[in-house]
Amino acid sequence: MTYRMPAEWTEHEGCLMAWPVRPDLWGDTLDEVQHEYAAVARAIGEFEPVTMVAPPGHGDRARELCGEATTVIELAQDDSWFRDSAPIFVLDEQGRRAGVDFRFNSWGRKHHPWDSDDRISGLLLAHLRVPAIRSEMILEGGAITVDGEGTLITTEQCLLHPNRNPGMSREEIEAELKERLGVSKVIWLPYGGALDTETDGHVDGVCAFAAPGKVVVQLPADPEHPDYARMRANRAVLAASTDAQGRPFEIVDVPQAAFVEVDGKETEVGYLNFYLANGGVVVPVADHPEDAGALAVLAEAFPDRKVVGVKSRVIAYGGGGIHCITQQLPAARD
Repeated sequence: MTYRMPAEWTEHEGCLMAWPVRPDLWGDTLDEVQHEYAAVARAIGEFEPVTMVAPPGHGDRARELCGEATTVIELAQDDSWFRDSAPIFVLDEQGRRAGVDFRFNSWGRKHHPWDSDDRISGLLLAHLRVPAIRSEMILEGGAITVDGEGTLITTEQCLLHPNRNPGMSREEIEAELKERLGVSKVIWLPYGGALDTETDGHVDGVCAFAAPGKVVVQLPADPEHPDYARMRANRAVLAASTDAQGRPFEIVDVPQAAFVEVDGKETEVGYLNFYLANGGVVVPVADHPEDAGALAVLAEAFPDRKVVGVKSRVIAYGGGGIHCITQQLPAARD
């Protein structure tokens, strides 16, 4: 049976999120980040149903902040980055859904424990009654972006990092991506974000598909930005590439960058880390002068969608953005 991972703009049945509770990650910002997660859930809920997965005993707090429109269920988990620990959903040729259960090791064994997060994918699939496809390769959903037509983009910085799959070659990793996600071409960008030490350079901080043959790329305008040269190297790879269908890429540049201070730490809020909802684009913003320009670029890139900014300063402080804390559940013909 042949499965493929659909593009993120494919119709969704809903969105899956996980509730943040980890004190060693959030510290004094825990209350604030819970309010930010709830604001993201409410924003996405304007476009599609949201299910929030909370650790046992934390469901009432999630219900209180997210409101009645969000469905809250309780399952054991360690962390709250569902792009990376939740299943990656695929569809067969008849549109029936399955979930690929990749292994998860907390971005190269960075946070302990992570055993519940490694199991959460299987628990979710059982709860949703979706067949599971197991892979022994370590892969986070934020490390890939697909067009649903055979093309996958990733970064060498992340997928070839020795803390993920040290026993696999580049060719073996690429073969597993093709086998499990139904892609036929993998484009390797050299770099993720220089400041992205948490995920070791996930692609969802630097590049995203906006439509078949169309990609949005982070291209900071400030020559002093640590990614100024690195993102131009990524862009050059895309400009010299074609997708699986042989099309050259239309490239949309996002030149804005926003740095803010959160709990004494300089933090970059990444505008590219957005979630594509049914009819909407939910974008991290920082209450920063650069917000308006970034939202305008994305509105032009997605002319048929409503672009909504949600303050995500503390989410960025924790190591990610709105894309990192969400996982789409594609609609299926089950």
